[in-house]
Parts: sequence; structure tokens; C-alpha cells
Amino acid sequence: MDIGPPISYEVLAAGTKVLSSDGQDVGTVVHVLADEREDVFDGIVIAPSGGSGGSGHRFADADDIAEIHQGAVLLKLSGDACAQLPEPTANPGVMREDPADGPSRRLPDKLRRAWDLLSGNY
Repeated sequence: MDIGPPISYEVLAAGTKVLSSDGQDVGTVVHVLADEREDVFDGIVIAPSGGSGGSGHRFADADDIAEIHQGAVLLKLSGDACAQLPEPTANPGVMREDPADGPSRRLPDKLRRAWDLLSGNY
């Protein structure tokens, strides 16, 4: 499959195919999540393919993305791991709370932004 040349997340289009590290069709890009003011790429919201874990959207963090090309986004995760990606939610739960870790809430903040984009709360 020809996935075209590498591109920036800034021009990644909705509807672009998303592939797992083992070549499985995971779904398509729904939204690109980024903080344009800070030039920080957060990740993508994916509409899963029929056999990729149900009908709800999934969130792939920027750290889960290996490459972005004109025709496809390649994830670092296997097809099985992609089926376990979290759904964007309005109020994501705390994964782990440790007072020594400080105030960092990176994943919940990204999931909240994903939900805001999906629900139209810009």
C-alpha cells in the first residue's frame, strides 16, 4: 500500500486512514488535537474500523504515533493494543494519583480537549 510522503500533523486531514504497527486498518482520523499557540501535537481522535473495538471514537496520544503520511497515520501499537485505546470523555478518570507526581494531568487534559472538539465545545 502506498501511503505517500511524510507530512506534518498541521495538514493531516480528517478521513485519513490509521494503521497499526502490524498493518491492520484501525480506522480513520476524526480530529487532530494540537495546541497551535504552543506548536504542540497532542494526538488524534480515531473513528474505528468495523472490527477495531466498537463504534465509539478512540484517542491515540502523540507518543503512540510512529509516522504521519499523506495517505495514512502509522501507530506504534499492535492491532490488539489499538482496540484498547481510550475513548475521549468529558470527564476522564484519574489514571493514578500520587502527590509526589505534582499537578501533571496530561492525558486527562488531552481527553477533555478531544471531548470538547467532538461535542462542539471549542
